[in-house]
Amino acid sequence: MKDGVNGVALGVFIFFFLAVTVLGFLAARWRRAADPLHLDEWGLGGRSFGTWVTWFLLGGDLYTAYTFVAVPAAIYAAGAGGFFAVPYTIITYPLVFLFLPRLWSVSHKHGYVTSSDFIRGRFGSKSLSVAVAITGIIATMPYIALQLVGIQAVLDVMGVGGSDSTNWFLKDLPLLIAFGVLAAYTYSSGLRAPALIAFVKDALIYIVIAVAIIYIPYKLGGFDDIFSKAGAAYAVKNDAGVPRGALVTGPKAQWAYATLAMGSAMALFLYPHSVTAVLSSRSRDTIRRNTTILPLYSLMLGLLAMLGFMALAAGVGGKGYNAQLAIPQLFENMFPSWFAGVAFAAIGIGALVPAAIMSIAAANLFTRNIYKDLIKPDATPAQETAVSKIVSLVVKVGALVFVLTMDKTVAINFQLLGGIWILQTVPAIVGGLFTRWFHRWALLAGWAVGMGYGTWKAYEQSSPTQSHFGGNSDMIPWIGEKGYIGLTAFVLNVGVAVVLTLVLRALKAPAGEDETVLSDYTAESDPAPAGPAGPTPGTAPGLPEPAGA
Repeated sequence: MKDGVNGVALGVFIFFFLAVTVLGFLAARWRRAADPLHLDEWGLGGRSFGTWVTWFLLGGDLYTAYTFVAVPAAIYAAGAGGFFAVPYTIITYPLVFLFLPRLWSVSHKHGYVTSSDFIRGRFGSKSLSVAVAITGIIATMPYIALQLVGIQAVLDVMGVGGSDSTNWFLKDLPLLIAFGVLAAYTYSSGLRAPALIAFVKDALIYIVIAVAIIYIPYKLGGFDDIFSKAGAAYAVKNDAGVPRGALVTGPKAQWAYATLAMGSAMALFLYPHSVTAVLSSRSRDTIRRNTTILPLYSLMLGLLAMLGFMALAAGVGGKGYNAQLAIPQLFENMFPSWFAGVAFAAIGIGALVPAAIMSIAAANLFTRNIYKDLIKPDATPAQETAVSKIVSLVVKVGALVFVLTMDKTVAINFQLLGGIWILQTVPAIVGGLFTRWFHRWALLAGWAVGMGYGTWKAYEQSSPTQSHFGGNSDMIPWIGEKGYIGLTAFVLNVGVAVVLTLVLRALKAPAGEDETVLSDYTAESDPAPAGPAGPTPGTAPGLPEPAGA
């Protein structure tokens, strides 16, 4: 690390930060809302975004600052296992091509703002809807915190505040300023702010990756030298005689690798921020087009992952080094100061965009599925919007407190738990998009079993530095191989839901009212007014649904 503050890099970083701040506030005038006090406008950007805006918004939403820092950091720390992020972002797009257009259609037909709105309408169950909403909120909170961790890593490397300062206020002042700006323009502009800023964020990331993948290997003597030095670094054993990692995933790790990739792929687009970005799009075809072009981000992710090998080859860090700082430090060491500033800006802005979307998505869930459903059923659209704005601030404050008061590994552990938790909403959301066969109480019981098992098994995992939540893989029952805990919990979830559905149907337990019909799932329509939708015209409560719905 260079001594003191890197003034040039900091200057470039501040320039881009100010530029996106201006864009964030100007976004309130971009595609000006017909009714700014309606949650559809603040929380979903008026449901008006076309293919390119949606592409940048989803890219900014899914490929975050933490992705920029954590994926190559995982490879830097342990080797090829960190590449699981590349196949899972490829697997996910064929999966979401099947169900996201259906979610968009039924949501626009009935004015649903969240996936929990759909659950309530499909199964007639507020309990299941609230369970899915709470799952989304608690899975999103640590994700927001990790975006702030990404900003903090960049600030530490630039020498601004950071861990060397003994005054807590001075140490965290830059992060507090970044948080304040994020909170202000999100409150003012809603989803339009991250949608507009995403253009700048993604352009910077593509430029930085393109330069890094050419310039850094040139400086390090080529990829042969990089892989040779990385292999030698992985071969070094710790005090317990275990090698640091491997260039290629070994046979014992392949089940864990494959199940983690599959489970992550299934969960990715069910995070509240992903659903929010999807529902903000203009049409069903917009979603389909995006699932065909979003894999371009996976190409970028593969190149980004290679930076972990480069950090090892460049000699970044040492024993006990914080892997989360490896890539910012690599940029600091290898790039001229002005371009290091551009790279740091890409990471910093890459935190602001998803943090804004995540806070909006969590606020929408609270407002629609807790406040409106349980506290004030007669809330007006203006009241919904006001509550959502306030909750978005509370969520960001909670994430900030999380970062400032807890060890960073705690945030990482909870983010890993978030993936396990979100996966347990698949039977209700994805299953509900294709069939009404599952009983609402069976889905709720399956969710509870999956959540309980996944949390328990994750708590039991230890590592050399942590007694609990030290990993996300455990022995798969009856198979005898280590696999992703979230996927095992999902299988248990589905098993319980199937068995109890058979029992409850045999007992003729009330199945709940379905306010949707088959045609809703393929509709291209203008959104209905926001709020709880009644039964669709032409349907009657209690009648069997059309086949295939």
